[in-house]
Amino acid sequence: MALVPGTPRFTAAMVAAQALTQIGAFTLPALLPVTMARWSLSGTEAGWLIGIFFAAYVPAVPVLLALTDRIPARRIYLIGTGATALAHLGFGLLADGFWSGLAFRALAGIGWAGAYMPGLKAIADPLSGTAQSRAVSWHAAGVGIAGALSFAMAGLVSALAGPDAAFVAGGVMAACAFGIALAILPDTPPARRAGGGALLDFRPVLRNRRAMAWIAGYCVHTLEMAVLRAWAVAFLAASFAVSAPPSWLPGPTVLFTLAGLLGIAVSLTGNEASERFGRGRVVGLAMLSGAAFSALTGFAAGAPALVALALVLAWNAAIYLDSSALTAGTVQAADPALRGATMGLHSMAGYAGGFVGPLLCGVVLDAAGGEGALAWGLAFGHVALFTLAGFAVLRRLGRGA
Repeated sequence: MALVPGTPRFTAAMVAAQALTQIGAFTLPALLPVTMARWSLSGTEAGWLIGIFFAAYVPAVPVLLALTDRIPARRIYLIGTGATALAHLGFGLLADGFWSGLAFRALAGIGWAGAYMPGLKAIADPLSGTAQSRAVSWHAAGVGIAGALSFAMAGLVSALAGPDAAFVAGGVMAACAFGIALAILPDTPPARRAGGGALLDFRPVLRNRRAMAWIAGYCVHTLEMAVLRAWAVAFLAASFAVSAPPSWLPGPTVLFTLAGLLGIAVSLTGNEASERFGRGRVVGLAMLSGAAFSALTGFAAGAPALVALALVLAWNAAIYLDSSALTAGTVQAADPALRGATMGLHSMAGYAGGFVGPLLCGVVLDAAGGEGALAWGLAFGHVALFTLAGFAVLRRLGRGA
């Protein structure tokens, strides 16, 4: 039986497809220490492998998402999930060093550009008001759960069958998402906006100061999240090598999976709190607390294991607090006829931050010696400067709106 867009069953099916597409995205961060050793990578090279995913996403997403205002989202989504599957399979089966790995990671970024926001748009377009905000929140939760589980899945599959098999597993999951989309997404063209307009004309979006405030916040939010997702496992592994954890404590990949799952609950709570207490207050709290924890966490390298872990968990929770709230804010502030373009700019700005953060973290880590509390403190601590700058821009644009 066909699923009707806007119904709970359709939303659930699309969230499942998004989760399957996402679940292989963090296989590389989960296995970063292994990959760095196998391919003899520096911190800067590792940062490029992480960051190229975001760098490829940035130019692809405004084109692909703006096209959903003109052609059926189904076609864009199938391109996205198909490219994601091929990228993960290629990384696992064909990549043998930095340059080949870089190419497949770039393809994965393009694939996610065709799946993430187009999938969210397919969920959000038939809805409005609180129902739309909650659907966006549940979408963020599904994607976040998949992202968290990708760390545990990568660690488990790698332990059983080797690191290459972990990437192949992510490719198989994305192929399943392709099948779901093929079955449920309608091939219906979107309603055309009166007067048309150039495909990549973002000037009407840029004039929407309310939307631009949330977009500015999302840029630094994604930078922060990308840094922690890229380097948390490596940080915990380095810290535990200096100060051995208790025997009952799981390994870094499992611990960061648990951190991600905790983050989902925080994200859902943050969106509900935004509906009740005001989106600006919740986002401000998240950004300021995230800046504080980013300034502290790296300096705990080599401290007692539970201290380092507690700071990672606290920083992760602060990042997740405004995850759904920022995206829901942009969706609700967008002109419905320009929602694809608005979400494209939102996602482009966010993933530009996602490219800069992990790469700069690797560069700073190398420049500071590559190990020890000072190196990790500087590598993570620079994020606080970006977060505070983003908070200032968000407040200024918000007042102007």
